[in-house]
Amino acid sequence: MSNQQISWLLKVIQPERTLASLPGGDGLSQETHAALLGLPSEGYTTEITRMKAEAREAASELLADPAVASMVDRLPLQKGATVVAFGDSLTSDPQSWAVILSEVLAARRAADGISLAISAVGGDTTTHGLVRVGEVVGRQPDWILFLIGTNDARTQGPHPTKTLVHHDETERNIAELRQRVSHETKARLVWITPPAVNEEQVAGHWGLARFGVRFRNENLARVAKIVRDIDGAAIDVFSALGTPPPADLLMGDGLHFTVAGQKRLALEVIKGWSNLQ
Repeated sequence: MSNQQISWLLKVIQPERTLASLPGGDGLSQETHAALLGLPSEGYTTEITRMKAEAREAASELLADPAVASMVDRLPLQKGATVVAFGDSLTSDPQSWAVILSEVLAARRAADGISLAISAVGGDTTTHGLVRVGEVVGRQPDWILFLIGTNDARTQGPHPTKTLVHHDETERNIAELRQRVSHETKARLVWITPPAVNEEQVAGHWGLARFGVRFRNENLARVAKIVRDIDGAAIDVFSALGTPPPADLLMGDGLHFTVAGQKRLALEVIKGWSNLQ
């Protein structure tokens, strides 16, 4: 298996998050996670360590820009605030925008004691989100950052006739997520639109093609519009990153993001969030 393939597996297929809800799932060792992916334990650990180091470096690069550091200072977070980033593989990635954002907060606002937890599972749709949001509600966070809905727009097979979740159902699911969180917590919400993809790369990728995964940007645009139209704070990364996003921001599968892409996502979140009162 090539280094590129190993990197893709670790960024996209994350058994530590996928299995966490099973009895004993959160206690599985790294050796077990590596075995589930068919990887040697030592190589798995080394690669995860490298990825985490790159995420910290990405955070440092963001904070090296005085304008970004100023935006982080303006984030509407009180001392001791708790934040949850909720989503799918774009958020559960070991180098995700949420991981980078956590590193940014730890470096720039350490004295404020802000904590950021990640509740994200690769492949999740907004329907899965309805099942998992109870875990987030139980934490009673001050803020929840939602980046979910990409997989609602997913299709399967070479000639699909429907998305995994119809856009009307996506709208209802998001409304239900808002309703639950609003009634059961005091958390403030920030919604982030799913970004576009490179359709041809998705269709031709060795890892995604074996499962028949396809995406069309017109379907993702529909989900993005649902998120943009929410009565509340929304950050439009679909528009900000372009259709498709620049090649250097995307991995070879045309769907998931390189560390540079995740850093850009983190920047867009910081920009949008810092403008809230």
